[in-house]
Amino acid sequence: MAKNHRRHRLFAAVAALVLTGTVITACTKHEPTPSPVAESKPLRIGIAYGNRLTGLSDKGLASALDVAVEVGARWVRADLSWRDVQPDGPGDYRWRQFDRIVAAAAKRHLTVLPILGYTPPWARPAGCDDEKCHPADPAAFADFAAAAAQRYAPSGIHTWEVWNEPNLPDFWKPAPDPGTYTDLLRLTSRALRHQDPSAYVIFGGLAAVHTGGTRISQSDFLAAVSARGGNRFVNAVAYHPYTFPYLPSDTTGRGTTWEAIDSAPDSLEHVLSVYGTPGLPVWITEYGAPTGGPGAATDGRPENILSTTKHVTEERQAEIAADSVRTAAGTPHVQALFWFSDHDLGTDTSSEENFFGLRRADGSAKPALGALRRAVAALRDEHVHPS
Repeated sequence: MAKNHRRHRLFAAVAALVLTGTVITACTKHEPTPSPVAESKPLRIGIAYGNRLTGLSDKGLASALDVAVEVGARWVRADLSWRDVQPDGPGDYRWRQFDRIVAAAAKRHLTVLPILGYTPPWARPAGCDDEKCHPADPAAFADFAAAAAQRYAPSGIHTWEVWNEPNLPDFWKPAPDPGTYTDLLRLTSRALRHQDPSAYVIFGGLAAVHTGGTRISQSDFLAAVSARGGNRFVNAVAYHPYTFPYLPSDTTGRGTTWEAIDSAPDSLEHVLSVYGTPGLPVWITEYGAPTGGPGAATDGRPENILSTTKHVTEERQAEIAADSVRTAAGTPHVQALFWFSDHDLGTDTSSEENFFGLRRADGSAKPALGALRRAVAALRDEHVHPS
């Protein structure tokens, strides 16, 4: 998940659509090379936890994963941090933290989607002192990925997301670079498939942003990586199309972050088609809406969406949650939807980052929890079974 200012920019951008008079309407839509044609598969439903799970007690871990079970999700997305596994050097592996997650998920019949990422101090480029620094040697990262596949494939983990939001400087320091990410993706995909021939490799979740400064838009980044052949190293592309305060089914004259999947002029699917992999699946590995933070909340009505508001009411979050399931199921290339996240991180209103949960910090349920559960159940009743 990106830093606060990305959410601020997103909210300001959508608020600007109203302030400038753009019409918004609800329009819910009821190395081996992957096949260029997406195989029809049922929608996978999951909860995205980021790095939250590794630091929890056994009781806290159980509580967090129980939210996934409660809403009917079958998947959980969690960081598998290279920094945590090999903090001191390449010869020492420390798997205990992630082993706990895998065991607790298996107990609940949940499939884990690990996010491979984050660099230990010994593996960072000179002068870069943050875990989000890209690896100095992508081959060393690929070795870590191979070791992870060797350890967890016997536990049923075969799906891997390679990094998180590599098109943002928040997650790929010192600045996003399609070339270095392509190198990482190529070596990592080969290492995963060599260790586990059934490995399903996902392009790291792209943040929905505009190109500017050191940020690179999702489409520009995907195009730059694909021009180097990177789209042929993966089975799917991950994307984070946060649309709040709007519903994912809403449409605008300028195109929303959700429309950027397959209907905007420079959509992800357009890029993939241009570079020879039409129909490559899209996995929405983060999606959600915050219910607290600076400023006033909006209920989604145009007159209540201002450039100064950065979050939504709990009732609006519930509407967004329910609509996300229906819209994802109706978007042809989308094969997975992961809601971010399970619990609020606290009650500090200086940042909306603390309020994306389906439960409040005290554990009480927000309306979105029930709305998401009912939407997933309705999807099953319609015989589009989440896998």
